[in-house]
Amino acid sequence: MSAPVLPWPVEALRAQLAPLLPGVRVQVAAEIDSTNSELMRRARAGDDAPTLLVAETQTAGRGRLGRDWHRSGAQPGGALAFSLGLPLAPRDWSGLSLAVGVAVAESLHDEIGLKWPNDLWWRGRKLAGILVETAGAGTTDVPRYVVIGIGINIAPMAGEGFSTPPCWLDELLPGIDAPGALSRVALPLVRTVRAFEQQGFAPLAARFAARDVLAGQVVRLSDGDEGVGRGVGPGGELQVQTDGGLRSVHSAEVSVRPVPAGGAPQGASS
Repeated sequence: MSAPVLPWPVEALRAQLAPLLPGVRVQVAAEIDSTNSELMRRARAGDDAPTLLVAETQTAGRGRLGRDWHRSGAQPGGALAFSLGLPLAPRDWSGLSLAVGVAVAESLHDEIGLKWPNDLWWRGRKLAGILVETAGAGTTDVPRYVVIGIGINIAPMAGEGFSTPPCWLDELLPGIDAPGALSRVALPLVRTVRAFEQQGFAPLAARFAARDVLAGQVVRLSDGDEGVGRGVGPGGELQVQTDGGLRSVHSAEVSVRPVPAGGAPQGASS
């Protein structure tokens, strides 16, 4: 297996994360099919150690609802692809992907918006996506292993084939590279996930609302219903004001597409 080519701050990250994740492993793969898939395979085989796994290149990166992640196979450094795996036992799992989005956006740039339930946007274009998966049943007393996958566009990329035009972090933070972005994101992410485990999403709701790109926008749901985004509830559910009243939408039920004033929906991925 070839060695990574970028200067990843493995030891520095391990030292930062260890107080919150005792025994944490920080690993970098030059190439892998999917960081989420790899950590899920390990978890199913009984390996539940806290792990931050980074891939310079993914050959089969995955997004929400089984979609391919379009940066898969990109040159090393063109995107930051990593997954955080750890045992977690929150009282309520609702809103975890939103909490992750808050942590990532706040650690990168004030102008980054959050598009429910799992995307980071800037000026109407998609910057990053989040995929959360779990292994094992778990209870409120017995942790379940959760894998949090994050993909962030770092360098310029072509926009063909995307339902939402992409943007990249270098537009907001000129000169940043993938290792630098990981250094900014990793510790705030772990802190937020640990806080979520204890307190749930409700304490983060106002911070999400400050970046909510769907609030006040006309949206179309995948079942054909339309309405106006009215923020999120304390459990992270999307609130949509429809002709039939206020509707609470959960991430497993629908995807959401902003609808311009003219009528037809804009391209948007969920």
